[in-house]
Amino acid sequence: MGETYDSRGGRALPGADRFDAASRVGEGGAGTGTPEQAHGFPSPAQDYFHGGLDLNRLLVRDRASTFLMRVEGNGMAAAGISAGDEILVDRALTPQDRSVVVAILDGELTVRRWHVRPGTVVLATDDGAQVTRVGEDTELVLWGVVTRSLHRV
Repeated sequence: MGETYDSRGGRALPGADRFDAASRVGEGGAGTGTPEQAHGFPSPAQDYFHGGLDLNRLLVRDRASTFLMRVEGNGMAAAGISAGDEILVDRALTPQDRSVVVAILDGELTVRRWHVRPGTVVLATDDGAQVTRVGEDTELVLWGVVTRSLHRV
């Protein structure tokens, strides 16, 4: 009796007239058949998965007016913003009392807490080390409102 060989010259199992997917090794893994075929146990979480994780959709209100900035210094550590963190800044928002803002204060870009007091605005670090009352002699450009802090762990 002759032996059966497949088209690649490999020897088939005795009595087999062709190679079946379960006897192949090296084509997509042992016994997996062709690489295009999906095998294995389906994930129980697939019923809850509704697409990829989109951080723009989750964190950004308006893509055209939102920017990412890296922080230097620890003046806002009590607010959860430390040196090396990235903050999301929305330039379209109007600050409210106690908002964290990015401002150009006397020519220096800074992150401060925005306090509204009767007749004046105060910019301060959360640790109280730097407090600035905004008056006529203060050069202030409000750059945007901080909406999120991305902290490395």
